[in-house]
Amino acid sequence: MVSITGSSATGSTAMLERSRTVGWGRFALVGLGTVVAAVLANVLVYSLGRAIVGYDPQFLPLADVGTAIFFTAIPALVATILYAALLRCARRPARTFAIIAAVVFVVTTIPDFTYIPGVTGATVGQTAVLVIMHIVAAAAIVGLLTRFARPQGR
Repeated sequence: MVSITGSSATGSTAMLERSRTVGWGRFALVGLGTVVAAVLANVLVYSLGRAIVGYDPQFLPLADVGTAIFFTAIPALVATILYAALLRCARRPARTFAIIAAVVFVVTTIPDFTYIPGVTGATVGQTAVLVIMHIVAAAAIVGLLTRFARPQGR
């Protein structure tokens, strides 16, 4: 285990050290599980969307499941690395991560409403699937990391 320490005006460095201890081996497993869970959840949404909405082959964001996998796995991996850094540096890592994730979610969904409707082959149904995929990925990533990768004692 790696411990993170900080100074405290009350002199309770030992308590802070114990409460900010993270099992990095466990974190790696949670991080990997988070990436896999987010990808699998979005593959399910992609498949259901294909069955319910049907995808225009000219609409490249949903042209094949590989695109959905790639654009879920990479952000999930980046989020996992960010959360690891916050666990080391932030006073309230879960709260800070949730705030950052909310901002990133809003920013990444803006193109779904501004750019995507003008893309060749885009339909309202396909746009809805993209938005749902953003929601599902965000919920999986934030939920799993902040729930299962918390420092011990919190």
